[in-house]
Amino acid sequence: MSRNTPTGEEEDMPTKGNFLGKDVVLRRHMVYSGEGEPISPYKWWERREKEMEGANQMAVTEYVLLGLHEHHNLEVVLFALCLGIYSMNVLGNSLLIGLNVLDPCLRSPMYFFLSNLSLIDICGTSSFVSLMLVNFLETQMTISFPGCALQMYLTLALGSTECLLLVVMAYDRYVAICRPLRYPELMSRQTCARMAALSWGTGFVNSLLHSTLTWSLPSCGHNVINHFFCEILAVLKLACGDVSFNVLLTMVATAVLTLAPLLLICLSYVFVLAAILRVPSAASRRKAFSTCSAHLTVVVVFYGTLSFMYFKPKAKDPNLDKIIALFYGAVTPSLNPIIYSLRNAE
Repeated sequence: MSRNTPTGEEEDMPTKGNFLGKDVVLRRHMVYSGEGEPISPYKWWERREKEMEGANQMAVTEYVLLGLHEHHNLEVVLFALCLGIYSMNVLGNSLLIGLNVLDPCLRSPMYFFLSNLSLIDICGTSSFVSLMLVNFLETQMTISFPGCALQMYLTLALGSTECLLLVVMAYDRYVAICRPLRYPELMSRQTCARMAALSWGTGFVNSLLHSTLTWSLPSCGHNVINHFFCEILAVLKLACGDVSFNVLLTMVATAVLTLAPLLLICLSYVFVLAAILRVPSAASRRKAFSTCSAHLTVVVVFYGTLSFMYFKPKAKDPNLDKIIALFYGAVTPSLNPIIYSLRNAE
């Protein structure tokens, strides 16, 4: 058979390396299936390009956030629960920052990084929870296009920054226990400021790259996001263009900014544990380990909930996945002040 006369099976295949969502494929069959002679993939592609050009002229001014639109009574319960958790998060982290600034005894590098972590937790949750609480009481949850873009940018940036900041805090504990005599030199005020600035800068640059590539994709007028907020994977599902590069970039960024920091944290604590075990006194070993316990607990909570959210089997009810993502973003940051407050009490 000639290459210019494709079979029906070949006609159904996406051409030119482009990825077509399921809804786009279905719409193509509705238009062309059973109507006259089969057209070649290339003619179909030209028609589809013209359709997309026309569709892209419909500018999306706002997005509809589905949330739990079929269970409004549950949204009212979530409003009360999330409001309490969010208030505790903002109050606890604000008090932690205030104490670290006002108390001269808490101006060590560890508490400097802790203040940065608390600021990330306040800004990260505020970027989506505040608007989400308002939408919980509405019959239809909506967000403007600029608001959605800003929300996605901030959640990505602050999430990446937190991963890098946890590595910096692990390095601080490594130097304090394994290199105590050089601690003032290696963890000077200037060095701490540079490491914090590098963490913030890397996170925000990474988010800018992802956001730019995501919003440059054609959406064809689709504006319904199946989530509580503008999460990047939910936004990518609106695209009717090729998202393979975006998915690949997301995987690479996850490996570099999430998995690599976890490996570095584990490596640092291997050296810390080896150094602690060499201490002859049991009391000294307990004291050395207690300086790491709060940070180690935060790391376990952060990566433990993150792993559960992304590596658990997919739930039959998609609403369950949305609720888990909601509590991961709202509950986990509120635990950090409690963990470090218990450490300070000791």
